[in-house]
Amino acid sequence: MSSVKVRATIVEDNTGIKSQLPILLTEQGELSTVTDYLLKLELDGVSNSVMNGFLQAVSLLLDYMEANRGLFDDPKLLFQTFSKRLYTGTIGEDGLDPSGLYWVPSSTSNVNKHIHRLTAFTDWLANKHGTASMNPLRDATPHEQRLNYAAWYRKNQNDFLGHIEDKTVNKTIRKARTIKGRTPLTKTEDDAIAFPEKYWEDFYINGIGGASDPRVALRDKLILLLMHGGGLRESEALTLWVTDVFEDPYNPDSAIVRIYNEIDGKAPSDPEVRSKNQNRETYLKEKYARIPRQRMKGTAHLGWKNRVVDHKDNYIQVQWFPTDYGKVFMSLWKTYQKYRASIDCHHPYAFISFHHSAFGNPYTINAFHDNYANGLKRIGLEPSKAEGKDPHGHRHNYGRRIERSGVNPLVIRRCMHHKSLDSQIPYTGKGQQEISDELTQATLQLANPESKVKALDWKALVEHGFDDIDPQGYFTGKRPKLRGK
Repeated sequence: MSSVKVRATIVEDNTGIKSQLPILLTEQGELSTVTDYLLKLELDGVSNSVMNGFLQAVSLLLDYMEANRGLFDDPKLLFQTFSKRLYTGTIGEDGLDPSGLYWVPSSTSNVNKHIHRLTAFTDWLANKHGTASMNPLRDATPHEQRLNYAAWYRKNQNDFLGHIEDKTVNKTIRKARTIKGRTPLTKTEDDAIAFPEKYWEDFYINGIGGASDPRVALRDKLILLLMHGGGLRESEALTLWVTDVFEDPYNPDSAIVRIYNEIDGKAPSDPEVRSKNQNRETYLKEKYARIPRQRMKGTAHLGWKNRVVDHKDNYIQVQWFPTDYGKVFMSLWKTYQKYRASIDCHHPYAFISFHHSAFGNPYTINAFHDNYANGLKRIGLEPSKAEGKDPHGHRHNYGRRIERSGVNPLVIRRCMHHKSLDSQIPYTGKGQQEISDELTQATLQLANPESKVKALDWKALVEHGFDDIDPQGYFTGKRPKLRGK
């Protein structure tokens, strides 16, 4: 291994503000160009996972360059061969690898991500230092131009202002990358990722609700309701502040829940805070000396995926479905608030840890995952993302539940807080079992004399139709006339 990833504290100026970032170390020390690029990604609001993915790609490239030192003079040829080895692996048919890398073949999806991230990095290096890009733009072929135009049109067809970009389209479609990566297989909407409805009540009552500490059971039930009954992502649910739950003025038994963006969301009214009409990032700094969890690293970090908000104050509002979930939440919330108010917390987050090692601290995603898995085990289940038995499966259940109820797709988009109608397809599409059930029902309808499709006699198909294959019985039957010696 030619490099090692470590987490470092970086100071860029005299303000005292520090950045916690992963960096790469080699035998010659820190790779400063990589660190500079990571600081740029941080400024752009790139997630931790993308940063780590970029470092993995760089590390693989460094390992490949070390194993093939002095072999390539042309950076483009180096990158081309490197990309090929990501797809094929480096181990020969004899099980040996003279390079010493011993890479196994990687998936098309992962390789394409590596190519994309390294291309962006080397483009940035080329612009900054005048070096040659490993994957430069070239003139696109006529066929590539057509594909590029199709991709551009597809990207912008749902944008009301898409026509404004028409002036730039010619420049966009006339260029292509030297190394593009392979085209991945086309996928239908994901299957079996919605939490199974048959387990829901047992999981809620006896799984999550079976925790020995009633405070833990109550807290995790509330989070579960936000995901299952309100369609939130787990990171959004954990972002909730104590100030952002209200009685519905039209139905006091039900709860209005708002999840604010922690950077740009409007801060709550607070007489103890000097500045008024400020955003939440400023409020957190002034009142609690904290930074938003969106900007934190490690286990305290919470992501924010939404690009659409419901209000100019930059929040999303939970839409309960069925609406009775709002009543359940409100009832439990009032009880939970008694526990929460009895603990001195120097932060605004609603959901806190009750474990002695982190008592009163904001609840982390890792801790929630552990409690979620324990809840499944209490009812005899194991966590399985492929079967929908994971936190995100509840958002998928919510989406499919709304779709089955015949709600307008535009309303579903608002409920899911999606920018595009296409974004709801993975959440509202039918699973394999639903498709199988519908086809079974349709098959039963074929018995109707008015059916346009004739029913099959499958027993007849099994019993007949093969007599002409070997009529003399030379090869078939209990005693074939010709048998191999």
